[in-house]
Amino acid sequence: MPLSFNPRVFHYLLTVHLLLLSTAVVATVATAFGITYNPSIPKLPPPDYVSSTIQSLHFPVVRLLNPTPISIRAFAYTNISLLLSVPNHLVPSFATNRSAASVWLYSHVLPYHPRTHFSLISVGSDVISSSYDDVTIDPSTIILPAMRNLYLSLRDFGIRTISVSTTFSFINVMTTSFPPSSAEFQEPINSLIIRPLLQFLDETNSSFLINIYPYNVYKINSEIPIGYALFQENPYNFRDDIITGVRYGNLFDMMVDAVIAAMAVSGHENIPVIVTETGWPSNGNNEAETEANRNYAEMYLKGLVMHLRSGMGTPLRKEGVAGAYIYQLFDDFDPKKNGYSNASRSMHGGQNWGIMYNNMTMKYKIDFSHSERVLRNHKELVEMVLGLLLLVTGVLLLI
Repeated sequence: MPLSFNPRVFHYLLTVHLLLLSTAVVATVATAFGITYNPSIPKLPPPDYVSSTIQSLHFPVVRLLNPTPISIRAFAYTNISLLLSVPNHLVPSFATNRSAASVWLYSHVLPYHPRTHFSLISVGSDVISSSYDDVTIDPSTIILPAMRNLYLSLRDFGIRTISVSTTFSFINVMTTSFPPSSAEFQEPINSLIIRPLLQFLDETNSSFLINIYPYNVYKINSEIPIGYALFQENPYNFRDDIITGVRYGNLFDMMVDAVIAAMAVSGHENIPVIVTETGWPSNGNNEAETEANRNYAEMYLKGLVMHLRSGMGTPLRKEGVAGAYIYQLFDDFDPKKNGYSNASRSMHGGQNWGIMYNNMTMKYKIDFSHSERVLRNHKELVEMVLGLLLLVTGVLLLI
């Protein structure tokens, strides 16, 4: 029988190839994870030197706490994308005066955009637990107005590529972490702040930011095995959600899905979630914190990196979190006080969370160059699959 070309078969097979290719590419995208850098910590190397070190560690994204103009400028003409965190003490002024937000943008964004790439600005971090000198300030009433004013100021300047959000702490906003399907946001925080905020994020295509520390949940739940919190593979390191039947192999995924389930209850389950802080302390504030040690910290970070590299996501969100930031680059040690800064002591109990010492030496042997190697390996796999598909296509076209 003579060979013939069938256009319909060809177009069908071409469509199948493209769908398989797009599916393969989506399946290989790993979560971008970065590092938190606080340039206000005393006795640190110059920001230019820190920026070069971060580049050598292959972090594609960096979260700047208490950002300074000089630290922002240090990331100009790099491939690193910045998430800026507005200091909490500025949030009340942003809420009441749009010009205050504009002034901040004048000094922290406009001089460097677009040479420095900004992805998102968080208006404060865990503002709901902050205390202000002015006792009349209610944190629940200032977060969303401050976000709106910053968002409008960005639009006034013609900048539409930078999203606006705020950061919450898991412990301070969630009712429970298990089972995730039963999780909800605490009241009245949910009705006063989170519901209207989720609506704003939905309207502006922004992300929900939250600090997730399995260490903190482990400390208050004695029944959780330490290996479950540290991403350790073990036949007994799992928990089943008895409502949905979903099995969780680590505490991090369980906490992420608790947030996603709570967002679903509030009517906004599709908003991207970014973990703005996660980590494990290398030492505790007292002798009772035996789990706060370098060995466990290295185990947690290695497990986290491997998990995010895998691109497997979580049971409730297959694409996983939109980003994750390790807390943090340096220990927040204040040599003038022979101790830790007030902010660090109140937020993290005076523990050490840095991945390197202030003299720029690494604490742990961890390879953070996740995205390049993973995508390269997956690219080879995709090319092999497509080669086989093209071979099959050639055979079918000759039939």
